[in-house]
Amino acid sequence: MIILLISEGERDLKNNIIEYCLKKKGATQEHPFGPTPLVIKVADKMFALIFEETGKVVRLNLKCDPIIAENLREQHESVQPGFHMNKKHWNSIMIDGSLSESDVFDMIDHSYDMVVKKLPKSLREAIVELN
Repeated sequence: MIILLISEGERDLKNNIIEYCLKKKGATQEHPFGPTPLVIKVADKMFALIFEETGKVVRLNLKCDPIIAENLREQHESVQPGFHMNKKHWNSIMIDGSLSESDVFDMIDHSYDMVVKKLPKSLREAIVELN
């Protein structure tokens, strides 16, 4: 029998990432591709895909401006072209402890903002009005 132990910190990080994404106005979650990834959407548009193994987040796919995406990839080994995504517009962030939680949250903010910015005006206004 193999027992996989998940540290308190890993569990907290996983929960923090999911909670942070879901606190965004209009954010919803679903599993359209099976148990993983957990897909977080706003107005039915993906802004985060959370991949887990053994109960911990190992990879986070986030939408990104192409120029910023390239800069992040050059600065951080843990930021790579999007796994199973359009590599120009998506990054995969390896959750390996090399990036701070606040850096990851900044990337989530950017992804969410990129998606919301492209929505029709009526949807953007409806999202702004949400509590």
